[in-house]
Amino acid sequence: MITKQHGPVIFIDDDEEVRISGAQALELEGFEVIALDSAHAALEHISATWPGIIVSDVKMPTMSGMDLLDRITTIDQDLPVVLITGHGDISLAVEAIHAGAYDFIEKPADMERLIDTVHRALEKRALILENRMLRQRSGNLGNEIEGRIIGITPAMMTLRQTTLDLADTDVDVLILGETGTGKELVARCLHDFGSRRKSRFVALNCGALPESVIESELFGHEAGAFTGATKQRIGKIEYAEGGTLFLDEVESMPPAIQVRLLRVLQERKIERLGGNDSIAVDIRVIAATKESLLDLSTDGSFREDLYYRLHVASLSLPPLRDRPEDIPILFSLFVENASERFRRPLPELDDTMMRYLLAQSWAGNVRELRNVAERFVLGMPVSGAHDSTPQNQKEPEVLTDKVSAFERETIRAAMIRNSGRVGKTAEALGIPRKRLYLRMQKYGLDPDQFK
Repeated sequence: MITKQHGPVIFIDDDEEVRISGAQALELEGFEVIALDSAHAALEHISATWPGIIVSDVKMPTMSGMDLLDRITTIDQDLPVVLITGHGDISLAVEAIHAGAYDFIEKPADMERLIDTVHRALEKRALILENRMLRQRSGNLGNEIEGRIIGITPAMMTLRQTTLDLADTDVDVLILGETGTGKELVARCLHDFGSRRKSRFVALNCGALPESVIESELFGHEAGAFTGATKQRIGKIEYAEGGTLFLDEVESMPPAIQVRLLRVLQERKIERLGGNDSIAVDIRVIAATKESLLDLSTDGSFREDLYYRLHVASLSLPPLRDRPEDIPILFSLFVENASERFRRPLPELDDTMMRYLLAQSWAGNVRELRNVAERFVLGMPVSGAHDSTPQNQKEPEVLTDKVSAFERETIRAAMIRNSGRVGKTAEALGIPRKRLYLRMQKYGLDPDQFK
């Protein structure tokens, strides 16, 4: 989550009066400020993982602000540096921007502009580090499930673990979740992390095909089985031999096909349309639904015996509105992916956008969030994201709750990853140990419970 006060600010000026007044102005805005009288001293704080930014005077003895900028770019070229110098030096300003400076402010620095620039620079730094973390996790984990089923909420942690537990059991699985929650993604994880991963994953959307077509798609047909069947066709069930058959929107399956599917699940045998031979099949069936099959079986629109045959094991996917802490992580990842795919520059995420994202109900869930991220990267309007008038007068209270929940779960997840070691966790989160202790006390988190 990107917040205005995220990360420290190093303020460098050899003029003591300027240094003190500038640092005080930033501290009054809630920033953590490290005031230094030389550029050399700043180098001791900086690394590629340091979460802060630099604000520096240009003309200083020993090492100038431009020299410091040059040194910083060799450490991390994405670390924002704001330079301050005397009035009217346009050529130096142009040179600084070309050299990689984030911004350039003339003396005497306008405090309102300086504060706004620091806000934006810290937002950019937080996004850069977050995207690096996501790239590193994806790269380090490879096909590990954490890089595919993404989220820091307890529900997502449980989902990942249960998926891994079921992956190698080879039982049929029923996945429940609203549209856009990622049912096919979880089905593919069940396949990819199981013993059938070297064989095919075959998907069929039962709601996208009419009854006359879905029967042939599932079971295949012999030549001459019906008008237009000029040659033999292998169906999805047979094609998935040795692998996994994924049936999405299984609640839409016609009653006659439900009967035939039940027999397949019971006997693991099929007959092609127009054929007499019984063909043994070795498949795992994963079905997905956005409806309650038990309710549908009660009103007679879905076979009860098929429901129980499919429901050997089940996974429930939480809607996005129930895990708001995951929204900033997912959106940042989608933005980065869209930026690479569309070959567009990575846009900056500001607080207005984050407030908008956290205030939405996300009826379309993760799929809708991905679509918004793509529009954002393409520069298309994101409805309501930059409205100055609140859509709901209760939004600030709701937003505060959501931000607090996100912060709590971020700390909790980091403590779990670091086995309750407070120092390591503070380092991973880029905050002082004392601040972490205060945050944990605020949210009732005991370090011992993570050890």
